Amino acid sequence: MFKSANVSMMSRLTHQLFVGPALLAAVFMTYQTNVHAQAAPATPAAKAKPAYFNIGRNATPAEVAAWDIDVRPDFKGLPAGSGSVAKGQDLWEKQCASCHGTFGESNEVFTPIAGGTSKEDMKTGRVASLKSDKQPQRTTLMKVATVSTLWDYIYRAMPWNAPRTLSVDETYALVAFILNLGEVVPDDFVLSNKNIAEVQAKMPNRNGMTQKHGLWTVKGAPDVKNVACMSNCAQHVAIGSVLPDYARNAHNNLAEQNREYGPYRGVDTTKPPLAALPAGGMMMVSTTSAAAKTVGPADLFKKENCSACHAPAARLVGPSIADVANKYKGVANAQAMLEKKVKAGGAGVWGAIPMPAQNQLSDANNKILVEWMLNGGK
Repeated sequence: MFKSANVSMMSRLTHQLFVGPALLAAVFMTYQTNVHAQAAPATPAAKAKPAYFNIGRNATPAEVAAWDIDVRPDFKGLPAGSGSVAKGQDLWEKQCASCHGTFGESNEVFTPIAGGTSKEDMKTGRVASLKSDKQPQRTTLMKVATVSTLWDYIYRAMPWNAPRTLSVDETYALVAFILNLGEVVPDDFVLSNKNIAEVQAKMPNRNGMTQKHGLWTVKGAPDVKNVACMSNCAQHVAIGSVLPDYARNAHNNLAEQNREYGPYRGVDTTKPPLAALPAGGMMMVSTTSAAAKTVGPADLFKKENCSACHAPAARLVGPSIADVANKYKGVANAQAMLEKKVKAGGAGVWGAIPMPAQNQLSDANNKILVEWMLNGGK
């Protein structure tokens, strides 16, 4: 067992902003080894083998590399590569503009990325409009302090419907285009691991990140406090997947506080939790394996992030399931036509916001989803 001070140390390490998985694993394994070495009795048998013998194994280099993709503000972890503003613009129009707008201005799905910064901000490293009411919306380039944050987030999480599909060079190109939108770099700029530090020196809000909080250093004081219960305390607290009754609605109804779009929406905390999750009975074919498992089309709808844009009966980013069913009711070739549209993407039928191509869908899953929507989600 860890001593309380050591648990505190490990807890703080896990909350450090720029500690990568590989570094954290190394610290933990070193600490665990030291604890075991100290705890083992000084006997010949103990010297012959570790206190905990033949339990677990070291992570392979490939396993560590798969997780260790973080890029720090000092650019440790940044892979070699490059990408031009022009290449980034092409990628943006194909994979990003549908949600973020042609010039990063969209406020229909996500907040704007560019805008609100000036040449003077690039000199001072402080965005003046953050302290003014003249700028109604806080854009990404107004707030972000490090260009490594842009690179890291885009590489690990974008595009929304297919994260981790961008190459290193494509990520450099997209970051270059975003910086060009904010006039941080010129139109002919090529961003690379060799010149990214020079770009960091021009970031409009590079001096705007505070370090005055307890979790910045291992010795820092936490910014939360807790008082131990001394009387009438619960004898047993069951750890489960739902909040206790007294805490469920402590911050009022979450369903009224969340955005109306996205893959997950706030649960109605004024009502008791579900006794069991809804069950399904359709067949979903795995997109990563030839094996198949039985799940409902509603689960497939969520898994493929369709629910990020389509609600059951209300318009979000795209039409509702009910609207689609009503529009194509009685249309003979609706199934085949919509299967092609889902795969290829498109715009204009339901408004100005285009639907990205869903190339990751297998033909079998595509058929299930379209059939389910045409039946009104039943």
